[in-house]
Amino acid sequence: MLKSDATPARKTPGAPDGNPDPKDRKKTQVVAGFLRQIDPAEPGVEAATVEGAVIDPTPPQITPPALEPLEPNVAARPAGEIELKLLVDADRMAHFAAAPVIAANARNKGTRKHLKSVYYDTPERALRRAGLSLRVRQSGARFVQTVKADAADDPLRRGEWEASVPSLAPDLALAMPFIPEKLRAQLEAQPLEAVFTADVHRHARMIDLPSGTVEIAFDQGALTSGDRSVAVSEIELELKSGSASTIYEIALRLAEHSAVKPSIRSKSARGFDLAADKPPSARRPRKLQLDPAVTLDEAFATILRSCFLHLLQSLPAAEDGRNPEGVHQLRVSLRRLRSALDLMRSAGALSNLDALRSEARWLAQDLSAARDWDVFQLETLPAIASACPSVAGFDALGRVAARRQSDAYRKAHQALDDRRCAVFLINLGGWIETRGWRNDVAPEDLGRLAEPAVNFAECVLSEQHAKVLKRGRRFKSLDVDGVHRVRLATKRLRYLGEFLLPLFDDRKSSRKFARRLAGLQEELGAFNDMAVTASLLDGLGSEDRDSAIAAAAITGWQARASIGAHRSLLGSWRDFTAARVPWSAQG
Repeated sequence: MLKSDATPARKTPGAPDGNPDPKDRKKTQVVAGFLRQIDPAEPGVEAATVEGAVIDPTPPQITPPALEPLEPNVAARPAGEIELKLLVDADRMAHFAAAPVIAANARNKGTRKHLKSVYYDTPERALRRAGLSLRVRQSGARFVQTVKADAADDPLRRGEWEASVPSLAPDLALAMPFIPEKLRAQLEAQPLEAVFTADVHRHARMIDLPSGTVEIAFDQGALTSGDRSVAVSEIELELKSGSASTIYEIALRLAEHSAVKPSIRSKSARGFDLAADKPPSARRPRKLQLDPAVTLDEAFATILRSCFLHLLQSLPAAEDGRNPEGVHQLRVSLRRLRSALDLMRSAGALSNLDALRSEARWLAQDLSAARDWDVFQLETLPAIASACPSVAGFDALGRVAARRQSDAYRKAHQALDDRRCAVFLINLGGWIETRGWRNDVAPEDLGRLAEPAVNFAECVLSEQHAKVLKRGRRFKSLDVDGVHRVRLATKRLRYLGEFLLPLFDDRKSSRKFARRLAGLQEELGAFNDMAVTASLLDGLGSEDRDSAIAAAAITGWQARASIGAHRSLLGSWRDFTAARVPWSAQG
């Protein structure tokens, strides 16, 4: 069931990080990438039979055990990559291969490989649910088995470990050191099965720029599960040496050359969705983990990475269009991003903030109508129609609304396909990866970035909390505009709380305050949903008599419901104002 934008985010356990000691860069791996150190597959090798599967589109995440060194006879090694994927139209791939940035900076014509991979899991998809994947890929006369772990809070990195195996059949014993202990018995009791195959032709070249060296791989092929298949057409940019900004520099120049879509959705994720015949999932953002002793600079980096990860994770479902949570979560991610950028303003003047915030606002505005019509069609209309069976015209009204919903989705997809969107995402990712705010901040404000983030958090949260209380003064007598202003201030405090409350030691108080704040925002959001419904109905006009009757019934129903909702809202406001703020005991 759809929820309004005010609905509190569901708590989800943290995903496996897969990143050991950051001092060992070899154990850091990116999302959505295949290993490069393999040979072309020999022709004629048969792939394992693929069976269908049913998976949970939003698998819970399980923290894997700490990595231990393998025995000498186990041919496994960690891999390290920093990588970005760009989705492109298949008929434009050759056009990209001739892009000026490649033609002018490529070392040579590169290498061509034919890669064949088989992905495995248990019948209940135990690995997938734990945020892990297991793949075997042919590598010439060798076969390479790879275990990957989902990213915890970084859009570019995840854990990845590989080992040599004798055939396309997986060797579970080699994977066990990287499997959470609670899963090992389950995997030993359930046989692994092939879920899908990947057959990809890759053309890889090395690009040298002053800032670094990047391998660019042009991948074309297909993922296959049973009688279903989906095309693969993407460019992968992997940093070999130098600054991570090199990846974004090349990606930006490719985006200016022709249409691309930045993506972190792996072939594994696409293949499991294909096997289950399900649309891409849309996840709520994970709860931030911040050490109370962290600096403001590091806190900004963690918050922005979380926002960017949520944004990129939401894109596939929004672009696919079958899962309405896609557009919803994408809008939420853009709101979170704008709140994070506003938060950074409090640390000093940053020259790039306004441009990034403006682009986020542009994209969110082109998504808003699609979300509004989703809520109307999937929640408001059926609920009231079911409660008023004697009223005619709900079917007619639904048909009219469906046309508006389709138009709204068309507008949303046009924005997502716009080159402006790709350039925004690439610029944002590069700014976050290189911590561009360090160059933007005024010299007199640089010292604040090295200070403890908790001091900054206490000041910001106190100011916003005071603003909510001020706007809600004499709450019972506020008019519609006044309630709306309280809602906006409450929403900003909610996002700031998600970002900054993890910094405070009083976890119990933080949770209680967050619950009451979320409850207030949900009640305010319900009032806003009624206002949005009224606006949608006004825009429909009276196209026919039956739909006009149904529209009037909805208006009357919500007017009556608002009386009881207002009493509930007053109760939530009293609970919120009585809650002790968790930062009051700091210092």
